[in-house]
Amino acid sequence: MKAAVLRTIPGDLEITQVEVGEPGPREVLVKTAAAGLCHSDLHFMEGSYPYPTPTVLGHESAGVVEAVGSSVTEFAPGDHVISCLSVFCGHCSYCTEGRPSLCANKGVETVRGMDETPRLTVDGEIAHQFLNLSSFAEKMLVHENALVKIRKDMPLDKAALIGCGVMTGVGAVFRTAKVQPGETVAVIGCGGVGLAAIQGARIAGAGRIIAVDMVESKLEIARQVGATDTVNGSEGDAVAAVVEMTGGGVHHAFEAIGLKVTAEQAFGMLRTGGTATVIGMIPIGVKVEVDGFQFLMEKKIQGSNMGSNQFRTDMPRLVDMYLDGRLMLDEMVSAHIQLEDINEGFDQMKTGSIARNVIMFD
Repeated sequence: MKAAVLRTIPGDLEITQVEVGEPGPREVLVKTAAAGLCHSDLHFMEGSYPYPTPTVLGHESAGVVEAVGSSVTEFAPGDHVISCLSVFCGHCSYCTEGRPSLCANKGVETVRGMDETPRLTVDGEIAHQFLNLSSFAEKMLVHENALVKIRKDMPLDKAALIGCGVMTGVGAVFRTAKVQPGETVAVIGCGGVGLAAIQGARIAGAGRIIAVDMVESKLEIARQVGATDTVNGSEGDAVAAVVEMTGGGVHHAFEAIGLKVTAEQAFGMLRTGGTATVIGMIPIGVKVEVDGFQFLMEKKIQGSNMGSNQFRTDMPRLVDMYLDGRLMLDEMVSAHIQLEDINEGFDQMKTGSIARNVIMFD
């Protein structure tokens, strides 16, 4: 099968032939229909986060089940599915406490052992599976707990977005921060994750939703999907603007870029008693600094991993929200591209001018 392989870090992706194995007892082979280009992939390509190479990147995807292992009962050939990097074991303390996105065993029980044939090989050697998925490929061979079945009337290009960016942004609002009706919200960064957070705030009933970005075209999309106000960060002090607009700051600020400065800005935008939630992937080793005195004002800063999701429950609900018109996904797709255009797609991402490019495999 064709796949996009990262051989060196930093580096571009190489489109080449990769061999995929047959499903083991608890594995599922999926024919990939669509895969979104996520900024998280770019972090690994640029070396902000380490990963073994060669690896097949990609983790935001949807497809159709082609074959299942002997012990799989949840899925059957022909099922439409969304993949999720929050693969879970189902029995560790995090899973049994209802926090499967933090599963302690995802890197042990849901992967093949070193003594087993690898799921993916390239040029006769192991091709490391990226975040348990590797969806920049015509097929995915994954553990059954990396998938959720969805309605067949859901367009798979939009379903792919739910697999990471949408779940991450909406989940941060619903599950991590638990935004309440009438509360004020600021979202810094209007890429795919930020736009999803804006929509989560709208669906949750937030009273005021302020989108912050430095690109006017992205602020326009933010207004389309639910932002009540916008702040162009290139035109002045975004923190001061948000504090002034709200008469003291917001209940919730969400950082959706992954930078030290924007995480600190999110904390600075809070009212007394407010909470800043960092969604973006801040590079390893980077320290975030805040004024310690502000903790006496009961201000909080917290992280969010993939929206604190319970994806087997959450993703079908998000599908329903799209199909009934509450969740707007069409507006988030900047372009459909082919696998061969993937490096150009990431170059566009680096400009900061687009929301989401989606690879179509059909």
